Amino acid sequence: MVSGEKSERSGASARSGAARTRGRPRSFDRATALEAALLAFWEHGYEATSVSDLTRVMDIGAPSLYAAFGDKRSLFEEVVQEYGARYGSFGDRALAEEPTARAGVERMLREAAAEYTAPGRPHGCLVIHAAANCSTAEVEESLRERRNANIASIERRIGADVAEGALPPDTDAAALARYTGAMIQGMSQQARDGATRAELEALAEIALAVWPRG
Repeated sequence: MVSGEKSERSGASARSGAARTRGRPRSFDRATALEAALLAFWEHGYEATSVSDLTRVMDIGAPSLYAAFGDKRSLFEEVVQEYGARYGSFGDRALAEEPTARAGVERMLREAAAEYTAPGRPHGCLVIHAAANCSTAEVEESLRERRNANIASIERRIGADVAEGALPPDTDAAALARYTGAMIQGMSQQARDGATRAELEALAEIALAVWPRG
């Protein structure tokens, strides 16, 4: 009789443990899930990527997504930070490491041609593409601020060259920076539309032809 009771208690305990296991959120690798979300937003943009799309590509449930990343907007903000660190920092490096603004922009455009057409991932720039058809004002404004900050960085670098005499004193730093930003944004869309790296490099060569000489 005692043996039967022990067996029954053991079975109940096992069933209870199994139920608790089934109720626990499935563990996942956060970095892998974040990369999957990044690629989804990069490919489809912010607005067209739903929470159900995200849980599917990240291979997690909605409760796990919300617990680990917050809501969709919070996840996207983290994605943009990750994108900037891993894929979008080539422009800042070019401006910082090259001896002149022109050399920095030349490198930036050439690296954009390579980055925007790299195989195995979405083409173009996430920060540019994700804003397309975006009706979420906060997200749209955040992406706009990032794009404008990039143009401002180019303008500061050009202005420094003007001050040092590396560019003519009548150089319109603001207009030249905005021209460069327009080229970058245009190359992103061209890449989305199927332009090859060689085609974008040729475009960059033409863009540099209008650059003033010191």
